Amino acid sequence: MMNAYEEYMKQMAQPMRAELTNAGFNELTTPEEVDGFMENAEGTSLVFINSVCGCAAGLARPSAIYSLNHEAKPDHLVTVFAGQDKEATARMREYFEGFPPSSPSMALLKGKEVVHFIHRHDIENHSAEEIVGNLVNAYNTYNK
Repeated sequence: MMNAYEEYMKQMAQPMRAELTNAGFNELTTPEEVDGFMENAEGTSLVFINSVCGCAAGLARPSAIYSLNHEAKPDHLVTVFAGQDKEATARMREYFEGFPPSSPSMALLKGKEVVHFIHRHDIENHSAEEIVGNLVNAYNTYNK
């Protein structure tokens, strides 16, 4: 029975994964992929902690994607999927020292350092325009 549930959730999550990968995000699905990315992190990176929740679908993913239309944008785009790729998500969160786990969330890294973090409470009850503005302000500050 558990395999049927896992397969169902995998199928349900696929369009949510594709929304980001189609926009240029590289999906990290294992702890080894996360470590490989982080060991070589240079420049700026937007890390998107993906989720199946409504605020991810209606606000976070569209805002992250739209923010990439701005002139200043991250050098690298990566995503892990909370609740789906649990080990990869846990490993990425280890790099977010001082930031409590949040899904969805977004972290802007400069090298390996988190320089800007958008927690779920910065997404819920905010407009897409506010979230895009939050990201764009971070890009303008750290992508120089």
